[in-house]
Amino acid sequence: MKKLTKEDISQEVFDLYDDYAHNKIERRQFVERLSLYAVGSLTLPSLLSFMTPNYLDTLLIQPEDPRLKSGYIHYESPKGGGSIKGLLSQPVSATKKLPGIIVVHENRGLNPYIEDVGRRAAVDGFITLAPDALSPLGGYPGNDDEGRELQRKRTRDEMLEDFIAAYDYLKSHKDCNGKVGVVGFCFGGWIANMMAVKITTLPAAVPFYGGQPTAEEAEAIKTPIQLHFAGLDTRVNEGWPAFEAVLKKNKVVHTAHFYPEVNHGFHNNTTPRYDEAAAVLAWSRTIAFFKEYLE
Repeated sequence: MKKLTKEDISQEVFDLYDDYAHNKIERRQFVERLSLYAVGSLTLPSLLSFMTPNYLDTLLIQPEDPRLKSGYIHYESPKGGGSIKGLLSQPVSATKKLPGIIVVHENRGLNPYIEDVGRRAAVDGFITLAPDALSPLGGYPGNDDEGRELQRKRTRDEMLEDFIAAYDYLKSHKDCNGKVGVVGFCFGGWIANMMAVKITTLPAAVPFYGGQPTAEEAEAIKTPIQLHFAGLDTRVNEGWPAFEAVLKKNKVVHTAHFYPEVNHGFHNNTTPRYDEAAAVLAWSRTIAFFKEYLE
């Protein structure tokens, strides 16, 4: 049987998955609607398998990579969820204090993809902390479906406090130079935007396809921001013009990159929404931006 590629899948299937991944439809509805696209050799099980994240074969930096010191820590978030678990990673070859990056997960907790992103940034010369906002509920449960269900039980504003507390923790870490930025994906992109709202001294923020703050909230931003948008992601992109208008009015340093013909989640290399060219370019821009503002 021919192995499926994303070119075999219609855009409607990607849009359907986006609705499912963002809790607009339940799994039962997702499977029912997905079955409409199972035609001929394109079976429902093969479609389901293809759209499901593959964490086993996609890690770019292994947890035991000898270049890194990487392990779980706990820090306190008194205004949020209390004791929060996070993956702390840093290069073993560092000879001076390092700039820091908070890595914020999507709407499903600290899964293997986000842990991998934390390690990738550490290999690039940063001390990184990837918190798990599901910590008060037992942590990431091992699969994204359950992770989404758990994350829906917490409020966004309380989780925002957990990531602000992570910033405070990393900023004062003995191996950090005191300059800490944030990168986030989807829900984490909204967190990155909102950390720029809440922390007026935040040195740098990089939201990937993240929801925007309100115009009133955006008035508080002074942080340099680099934003990444998927060309096909109309749901998120429609909020950009209003956000951009506030940033321009207040002369906030910002650059928005749009990647044509790619889907929301294009940086996530565990699903078929991944676009290698866009992801590699976006990540190189992200690291260059952090090196400019954090070192």
